[in-house]
Amino acid sequence: MSLLLTPQDAHPFLGMDLPWLLEQRAATRRDHAFIVWVPFDGPAKRYSYGEFLARVQRIAGGLHQRGVRRGERVLIHLDNCAEALLAWYACAWLGAVAVTTNARAVGDELAYYAEHSEAVAGITQPRFAELVAKSCTGLKWLAVTLDDNGVPPEHPVERGLLFDALDAEPPPRHAPDPLAPCSVQYTSGTTSRPKGVLWTHANALWGARINALHEDLRPEDVHLVHLPLFHTNAQAYSVLACLWAGATAVVMPRFSASRFWPVSLAHRCTWTSLVPFCVKALMEHEVPAHHYRLWGSAINEPPTDAHFRVKTIGWWGMTETITHGIVGSPHLPNRPLSIGRPAPEYGIAVVEDDAVPVRDARHVGPGGSGQLLIRGVRGLSLFHEYLANPRATADSFDADGWFRTGDRVNILDDGSLQFGDRTKDMLKVGGENVAASEIERVVLQVAGVHECAVVARKHPMLDEIPVLFVLPAAHADIDLLDRVAAACSAQLADFKRPRELRLVKDFPRSTLEKIAKAELRRMLDAEPEATNP
Repeated sequence: MSLLLTPQDAHPFLGMDLPWLLEQRAATRRDHAFIVWVPFDGPAKRYSYGEFLARVQRIAGGLHQRGVRRGERVLIHLDNCAEALLAWYACAWLGAVAVTTNARAVGDELAYYAEHSEAVAGITQPRFAELVAKSCTGLKWLAVTLDDNGVPPEHPVERGLLFDALDAEPPPRHAPDPLAPCSVQYTSGTTSRPKGVLWTHANALWGARINALHEDLRPEDVHLVHLPLFHTNAQAYSVLACLWAGATAVVMPRFSASRFWPVSLAHRCTWTSLVPFCVKALMEHEVPAHHYRLWGSAINEPPTDAHFRVKTIGWWGMTETITHGIVGSPHLPNRPLSIGRPAPEYGIAVVEDDAVPVRDARHVGPGGSGQLLIRGVRGLSLFHEYLANPRATADSFDADGWFRTGDRVNILDDGSLQFGDRTKDMLKVGGENVAASEIERVVLQVAGVHECAVVARKHPMLDEIPVLFVLPAAHADIDLLDRVAAACSAQLADFKRPRELRLVKDFPRSTLEKIAKAELRRMLDAEPEATNP
């Protein structure tokens, strides 16, 4: 039985909710900048803590005026912009539930999100307005922002009401309920429909407090936010953490390597969260004298830290964990390229078979590799549930409340952990286990390879074979695949070598610019089955 927070339990956020925290910050740091919105075109817009709260309350009043009630869900389909944050916090203030969706979603996905979440209203921007209106037919109304992340729309928007019209006196505040639902984020789908990860207000407060602690975030820090706000990384690791610390979040429309340093210098940014894609892009730009003291990313202290003159702390987390279950130390040296050590706020287990309850499983020791499980309290340190999917919720936990992450990790000789693979990225080739990441690490060392991805293709004799997709660098030579094949032959056992090598012009992308391997698998599944060993 998984551990589930109940109203009878004592916990750190009794008598609190997210609006309570926002009100406290507005009282203690009223004139300090909370959000600085920096569009690519036009001047930056600054919201102090006091100004942000006042605007959130008026938008909450506008939502209520148009019929949104406590517990009802509002679809928020926006790229990064000030309105994305204002809408999310306004829903929380009202007691409604913000349903944030990937801005790259297509019509069928949007229709599913709206129907599955039973959203009563929607908020979007001009370039998505037609798509949202046609796809989400069950919405009672749709509000549209004036511009597309600071850029005037190409054509007049004829659907929906203006987001700025959501402006009215707010209703009286409900007594804070930390167990009330706060938000829903949809995970990336693989073989089935995406699952809606439901957070409570206690979850959001946990994310705010623990992220700020793990990141050593201070009131004087300025956190650059360029990752998508519909994702946990930007929303919790960055903005909620700033709110807890009383710090400032400088928000860009999206990551831009050419704008990263100018914005960082102009606002004296001291902290940012990055993904490997961003680091690789920034390597092509000159590094100025800057104010950064820490970066957060997928791995601790990579070799690029010397180039950027900053310390990177690594971490591992999921939408379901709200914060980092594994994290590096901002104060002590970390094992380079590891993801850190288990965070003290969670239980971590590494076992050979996650289908077996942890108490009966064979645990992995230093030098070993296994399935990663994490234990916490649902509704507090772990998500509350998968929305309207009790079977998926139950199946994701073992009998003692350990959450099955679907990730594999390696335990290094010093006790640090290193990310291995998603379970679905483990291939079974002729009875041998092959990690896609092991092949990818070899290929990425070949000059001329910009990005690569390995996925499994079904095979009648070998069960599966590795198929390698390569995105070449701008000036790669014509014999790139020959050199990739040679590197694989020299560094990988024969059963690990890709049986097919393909050049691509681009990759399908999911959240945080990750390669959407599910799309590559579907493409291979639609092709005739491989026959050559």
